[in-house]
Amino acid sequence: MSLSKIEIVTGMSKFTGLKTALSKAGVRGMTVLQVLGCGVEKGTKEYEVDENYEMELLPKQQINIVVETEKVDKIIELIKQELYTGHIGDGKIFVYELSNVVRVRTGDEGIDAL
Repeated sequence: MSLSKIEIVTGMSKFTGLKTALSKAGVRGMTVLQVLGCGVEKGTKEYEVDENYEMELLPKQQINIVVETEKVDKIIELIKQELYTGHIGDGKIFVYELSNVVRVRTGDEGIDAL
C-alpha cells in the first residue's frame, strides 16, 4: 500500500475545525508547526487596494499528515471544505508521495508505522 504526505498551510484561526474534521475522517496523527509566510498576494490584506511591493510574512500554521494514497482525494476535499472562505488566506495544500515510513520504536514500516 502506498503512502502520501499532505501538507496544509493556512491561517491560525482554522486549526480547531480542521483537526476535528481530520480526526473524524480517521487521520491517525499529525504534526503542527507555527510558521510565517505569504502567497502570491505577498501578505496583502484583502482590504488594501495597493499591491505590496515587499512581502509581508503573516503567521500561519503548517499541518502535516500521512495517509494511504487511496484516501488522498477524500481527505483533500474535506480539507478544502473546512478551510474555504473565498477570501485571501484560505491556504494551500501540497501532496507528496512517500517511499516509506519507519516507526523508530518498533521498526514497523509502511502503513504499519502510522
